Parts: sequence; structure tokens; C-alpha cells
Amino acid sequence: MDVRREVSLSAKTTIKILSDEHKAWDDYVGSHEEGSFFHLSGWQRVVTETYNHPCYFLYAENDSRLVGVLPLVEVKSALFGHALVSTPFCVYGGAISDDEDTKRQLEQRACEIAEELQVDYLELRYRHQQDNNMLLKQAHSTFGCEIAESDEEILANVKKKQRAVIRHSLKNELSAEFTQSLTDFYPLLSESYRNLGTPIFSEKYFASLIKHFGEQLDICVIKDSQGNPSNAVMNFYFKDQVLPYYGGGNDGARALKSADFMYYQVLCHAREKGFSWYDFGRSKNDSGPYKYKKNWGMTPEPLHYYYHLVNATELPNLSPNNPKYKLFISMWQKLPLRVSQMLGPLLSKYLG
Repeated sequence: MDVRREVSLSAKTTIKILSDEHKAWDDYVGSHEEGSFFHLSGWQRVVTETYNHPCYFLYAENDSRLVGVLPLVEVKSALFGHALVSTPFCVYGGAISDDEDTKRQLEQRACEIAEELQVDYLELRYRHQQDNNMLLKQAHSTFGCEIAESDEEILANVKKKQRAVIRHSLKNELSAEFTQSLTDFYPLLSESYRNLGTPIFSEKYFASLIKHFGEQLDICVIKDSQGNPSNAVMNFYFKDQVLPYYGGGNDGARALKSADFMYYQVLCHAREKGFSWYDFGRSKNDSGPYKYKKNWGMTPEPLHYYYHLVNATELPNLSPNNPKYKLFISMWQKLPLRVSQMLGPLLSKYLG
């Protein structure tokens, strides 16, 4: 059976798979209230170019007009399983559409593709609750806040304890540079990921993000008083939002409070660029990062991840808290940095 075949929903509406209609797709995502940076068609090109994962970016068309989209990527690994996900490497996904009926039809088509591919499960990463019959898992929350009108107001809006930490960082003679160079970013991120016991993505992956998203992203690099890199984060910009997404620092970053300085600089920089919402991203509930973001004064918003099980008999658990991965994480933390940079990309491509 041809997984990529067109499916008719009615005399006028069909579901197709994205080939070269990228502008129409992105225009639709940009105009839709629930459209996110992670729904953009650039992810199809990044994932295909970097990892060669099969993509099934579904869209519903009525009288030649786009009325809904659902990006899907197939990820298959002997170690981590076989899944169809919307969208791997992203915190949000799922279908967006003109109406609920079209959304459910897109979900149904996704379930059919999952069955035809014989994956373990289909995973749809919605930000908000959905009225469907799929299995729900809520293990993560997202954080965000309005960006105030000035640097001083931005600082004033941070919780008192965290505000004191930022003020401390401002006295440490740190500097911030916004760039698209990976020169400082990738080593810092690699070291941070290694220390956490997490396989790092390939440098090619980040280069592909820059290539396909262009001015929709930048990298904030924080340096100490001697000009040595301390912390860095890759930021995505979409609609009125900035999303600091991939970030990390070296062993000396904690003493300098350079991460606190960095996120404050991203807030101020985004306001200068005309953005009004700060999306601080996803964290596992009650984890260290979850508590850190709450300390900034942001209210956690539970995420809604929905599943359709095919060959799996239970919901997946790829969390680092899973006892199954404890030994692996401990061993990974002991690897030399260069070795983790070589081996990491062989595994991270499946950790979407």
C-alpha cells in the first residue's frame, strides 16, 4: 500500500503530502493562531538533509486552498524504538486546521500511516488539550511571559530571588554577542550535553537549522572578562515570540552566573527587535530546569502529548529519569568531550 497516496475526505477536500508547496504551507502556519515555529516546513528539509528520516508532512486542501497541516517524521532505532512523531526535535506539533473536523481527519490519516508503517506508536505533541480519542501523557510543561518595554522593567518582572542572581551576573564583566556562528556555540553545547549524560546533535544539524531558517534564528554567546566563551543559546524567532532553545555552558558558567545573564540578554535583545513574548520552552515536570524557570516568575503550562499505539503495548518513556537509561547516562558523563562529540550524533538522531 502506498503510504504517500492522496486521500479524499469529501468531493472537495483531500489530504496530500508536502513536496514543493513550502511557501503556501508556511504562509498557512504563520497566519494560524496555533501555528508554531515547529510547524514550519523548514523542519522537513532539516530532518531530511541531516538525518534522512522519512517525512510525511500532511496537508488538507479544499478547492485548492490549504485548510490544515500536520508535520510527521518517522524515526526508527533498534535502541529507542520506531515512532511516527509530530514533531521530533521539537516541543510542539500536532495538527492545525480551519476546523475541528479537518483536524480529526488529519489525525486519522496519521494513525493510518502509523499502522501502515507498523511503528511502535504515533506521537502528536500538542500544546493544548484536544478532543480526540487518543492516549494522553502529560510529563512536561512549558513556560513563557510577556516581554516588558525596557531592560529595567524586564528585570523588575523577574522574581526577587532570581532578580538578585541576574544583578549579580551584571557585575561579573560578562559580554553578550548575537551571531550565527557555531564556533563558540557547538563546543559549549557539547560540553553541557556530555555533563548531563545526553548525546549531542551533530554540528551539521545546527548548520542546517541556520541554512533553512536564516534570519529566524540567532545564537547568543556569553563571554567572560577575558573574552573566553562561557555560555551560549540558539534562539528561534517566530510571529511575536523568541524561543531560546538549544543552550549550554562550560564548567565555569555556574560561578559567573552566565546562564542567568544570557537569558536576560535574550529578553532584552528580543524586545529591541520588536518581539513581545518570551517562550522559555519545555521542561520535565518537577525537574531542575522546571524549578529554575518557575524561579523567573513564569507559570508552568502543561503540555498535551497524544499517542496512538500500534506495536507498543504501553506509552513510551525516553526520559533520562527512566531507570533503563541510568547506567548509560552515568557512562556517557565520563566520556572525553571529543569522544562524546564523535559518538553523540550517532544516537541523538533517534532521540527526537
